[in-house]
Amino acid sequence: MLFLRSLLYFLGSTIILIILVGSALILFFLPLKFRYAILSKWSMFCIWWLRITLNIQLKVIGKQNIPKQACVIVSNHQSTWETLALQTIFPQQTWVLKQELQWIPVFGWGLSLLKPIIIDRGEKLKALKKVIKQGAERISKGVFVVVFPEGTRQPYGQLGEYQKGGVAIAKKTDCDVIPIYHNAGKLWPKGSFIKSPGTITLTIGKPISVAGKSASVLTKEIRDWTKNQSLVINK
Repeated sequence: MLFLRSLLYFLGSTIILIILVGSALILFFLPLKFRYAILSKWSMFCIWWLRITLNIQLKVIGKQNIPKQACVIVSNHQSTWETLALQTIFPQQTWVLKQELQWIPVFGWGLSLLKPIIIDRGEKLKALKKVIKQGAERISKGVFVVVFPEGTRQPYGQLGEYQKGGVAIAKKTDCDVIPIYHNAGKLWPKGSFIKSPGTITLTIGKPISVAGKSASVLTKEIRDWTKNQSLVINK
């Protein structure tokens, strides 16, 4: 039964994605904010469609911590779910993503239209410089920047090492960092087609100022907060 419900979700999300990407490709000459307004509807549909097809609910804690000005969002990475859900919670945003995602038919085309920060993880120093430069440009234009500092999705209940790219953007622009923790991997595990019903909890932490702190100290502070939240939510 879960396979059939997961298949129904996949079919519905794929059809809507094709329609929206097709529309955005036709209107590629529009400013980025208009393309984002069109394509972000897919994420909104997916979160709604997950609720309808699989009864996957969303519980958000700490919405009052979302600032009005653009900042860096640093989130743990367990699933595909968080890349969708964050678009339904935060204002216009972009993401630091591995270049392989651009090669996925339709989905990759849609990503390209939204001008994410694409990096080659094989060239770490070059990638970090690109993240800082382009991340700062996005922040200056009022666009939130989403960073998954673990670099790759982790199994539910585990937390990988945090890289300093997100913190480096924040220090470059003197903006705050918003830490995020969620437990999406419990219902939508890494690499799994089958999804399970239940409630995913996402916690938004208070803005963390970068003033007077080194990148190492900030990165540890963010990871420690995330680890503590995981113990609270998953107990």
